[in-house]
Amino acid sequence: MNLCLHATLARQLRAHVPGPIPRSMLEKFAAVQMIDVEIPTADARTLTLTRYTEPEPDLKLLLERRQLELPAQPPPKITAAQAESAKSG
Repeated sequence: MNLCLHATLARQLRAHVPGPIPRSMLEKFAAVQMIDVEIPTADARTLTLTRYTEPEPDLKLLLERRQLELPAQPPPKITAAQAESAKSG
């Protein structure tokens, strides 16, 4: 399966972007990280912002040439789980 993925990616890249090999492109995509930023609120709730890091300029260019877009940043979540556990403890 890994060989099939590399062959397909190589064929697609060759048509749009000269030069890069599949392994280096996969490494560039792997550099995009998902992180959770947790912000405590004054009323003992937690605001969680799940975010991905901005892609490097060369990856942005590849995405543009392939007419691909990263998904929109997810909406924030707010939970009161910590407040509930503090009451029971």
